[in-house]
Amino acid sequence: METRQLGNSDLHLTRIGLGTWAIGGGDWRFGWGPQDEQEAIDAILAAVDAGINWIDTAAVYGGGVSETLVGKAVKQLAPDRRPIIATKCGRVLRSPEQIDKVLKRESIIAECEASLRRLDVDCIDLYQLHWPEPDEDIEEGWSTLLDLKQQGKVREIGVSNHNASQLKRLQAIHPVASLQPPYSLITPDIESETLPYCGKQNIGVICYSPMYKGLLTGKFTAERAAELSEADHRSRDPQFQAPRIEAHLGLVECLASIATKNNRSLAELSIAWVLRRPEVTAAIVGSRRPSQVAETVSAATWQLSEEDQETIEQLRAGHRQALLQTS
Repeated sequence: METRQLGNSDLHLTRIGLGTWAIGGGDWRFGWGPQDEQEAIDAILAAVDAGINWIDTAAVYGGGVSETLVGKAVKQLAPDRRPIIATKCGRVLRSPEQIDKVLKRESIIAECEASLRRLDVDCIDLYQLHWPEPDEDIEEGWSTLLDLKQQGKVREIGVSNHNASQLKRLQAIHPVASLQPPYSLITPDIESETLPYCGKQNIGVICYSPMYKGLLTGKFTAERAAELSEADHRSRDPQFQAPRIEAHLGLVECLASIATKNNRSLAELSIAWVLRRPEVTAAIVGSRRPSQVAETVSAATWQLSEEDQETIEQLRAGHRQALLQTS
């Protein structure tokens, strides 16, 4: 699979990375429901077999569950096959319902040490501030990541969910290697300011939720969304609830003809659309079982034609109008 350099770092990532948010299980506020441990490990191994060379995780995913599973899977691989590992700090799971937002130095250092143990590695390849909250502490958090880099605990440092103005504040301290923002056909907010800024500053962009939590795969219906269990955080996501879900599913229905014409799936279309932007280094695609890896990995090679991109833009304009009618 093609790789691209991540911003100003020495990391080269495949166009698709494996996301492990969902394998954190359902025993916390932002879980995805019960997860079979062996299926999660098999999905990670399948991703490596498919050519994916990096995995994204976070300490808060299940309170360390996701990181532990990543560590177990990677341990089964020969050293020369082990993927790049990216994880995050700044969110501390105190209980299933309580997630503290902490960017203080002492807390981040403790999080880093715990992540190193769970992942069973000596150095984290890419360490990221998970959220810019509290906003007044992002400089302290970033300076702590820089110290960890200088100590050899982490190789490169980046951020997630930060906007352009926050990135500028951190750039004044030390260059930001990467930004991890949400980006999809129904969450395009970074297009106006953040993506152009990253392009100008040579900040790598690794987007998450390109299929918006499965909503853009063509496998969701309003009925299925209504039946999501309480252990699945999507049951509380406004995008999965009326009246917004009807507008989203209308867009998906229209996109299906483009996917069919190209002998591709809607999941592949959603990922390829995100990767079309030159500022985007790679997309994070979550998988809970090996079959999901097989369904999405080929999106890395699909370059949307200009005609298809124009058609998608027309459909997006109609989607925006439909959303306005729901508000």
